[in-house]
Amino acid sequence: MKPVLTPEEMSAVDAAAPEPADVLVGRAGFTVALAARRMLGGCYGRRIVVVAGTGNNGADGRVAAVHLRRWGARVAVVSPRDALPTANLVVDAALGTGLNRPYHPPDPGPAPVLAVDIPSGLSGLTGVGESMTATSTVTFAAYKPGLLLGAGPTRCGSLELAGIGLDALAAHSANTWLVEDSDLAQIPARARNAHKWNSAVAIVGGSPAMMGAPLMCAGAAMRAGAGYALVGVPGAPLGAIGAPGEQVWVTLDGDDWSRQASDAASRARSIVVGPGLGDSAIGEGRNEGPHSLVGEFLSATAVPAVVDADALRALGSLEAVLAVARARKAAMILTPHDGEYTRLSGHPPAEDRVGVAREAARRSGSIVLLKGSTTVVAAPDGRVAMCNAGTPSLATAGSGDVLSGVIGAFLARGADAWTAASLAAQVHGLAARSGPAEGLVASDLPRLVSAQLSEHLPQHRPHLPESR
Repeated sequence: MKPVLTPEEMSAVDAAAPEPADVLVGRAGFTVALAARRMLGGCYGRRIVVVAGTGNNGADGRVAAVHLRRWGARVAVVSPRDALPTANLVVDAALGTGLNRPYHPPDPGPAPVLAVDIPSGLSGLTGVGESMTATSTVTFAAYKPGLLLGAGPTRCGSLELAGIGLDALAAHSANTWLVEDSDLAQIPARARNAHKWNSAVAIVGGSPAMMGAPLMCAGAAMRAGAGYALVGVPGAPLGAIGAPGEQVWVTLDGDDWSRQASDAASRARSIVVGPGLGDSAIGEGRNEGPHSLVGEFLSATAVPAVVDADALRALGSLEAVLAVARARKAAMILTPHDGEYTRLSGHPPAEDRVGVAREAARRSGSIVLLKGSTTVVAAPDGRVAMCNAGTPSLATAGSGDVLSGVIGAFLARGADAWTAASLAAQVHGLAARSGPAEGLVASDLPRLVSAQLSEHLPQHRPHLPESR
């Protein structure tokens, strides 16, 4: 994982740097100049406009201009208030993360834009604001939340994280991290002598009208390495439960299923509750939290739990979730989208989604995976992981059920709750990226998850002796 620092945290790192500011500016400016030369395929005779403000961001741009002139470029350094002349490249070094007022960027015309640290005008915390749309952005020492949230992903273009001598200090200061593909290596391997119950997942979900949700959840769990998927469906006759497959189905009493479900899940290493559960099974009219059927089930089980969809509605509020979390011996992972978050917290999520998820985790005593174009995973101790691997194709019915199944599998394999949720979000996004550009449906995802894990975890394959 790579560190993510807020503008305030990055300023503290700059202030604590063991080297003078002009040394760091020199390194940053040279890095920007190299990036500009790569973008243009060379500098000689090219016209480059550097939009330079008065702070460190502008200083980075001015140093870059010196190098670019030495390499034969015709460089104009202009103020952020100036109209821009025609150029082959515009370097945006106007404000960086030092935004403290509305900014109306000049028009770069058809020229590509290289942003220094962040496209000027975007909030480094939220990614909200008016800015030029960069072709590429070079940021230093750590990613900033605004590059990953709001308009950041569409405004920053390709992202380069450059080291200027602050990497160790930034990593030491960070409590927020961007998940990378290489982090999937942290998923625990299954032992050579493993049996199916070593990584079993129990799923409580489904209802007569929504049997696809637990089916996809179970399929995803097994494709993500669960050795056994047990699915309990409250109130559905066993013969009407669903299609045959690797999962094992059990029917649960529709009115009071919590004890039956906890008994059925007694050998599982993780549980998932909520996909497709429906109104009739969540105990309408009963108290929320510990006294709901979902709360009773969670309180009676002692393995890590994923709480999704209708189970979130049954628990009711973050404070009610906290009461359940305190009654358990193992972690819970909540997986709300924005609407579910609003119901749990009493208000819609704010633009600072990292802060929102962190506060929700603290209030609930649980891991909170806040779904979005960039998914944010927060732990009660303040750790946050950000995942930007997803695509708009995940905005399809059932994709959340698949994600819950993958998290459940990673928990059953032995990953801790924060890591399981963070890496599941990453592989879920990679699976969507590897699927069809149009027409992806949730039932496509489990096999794509399996393919991504097979690609990124080659060290988990057994090494068998060669036959002769």
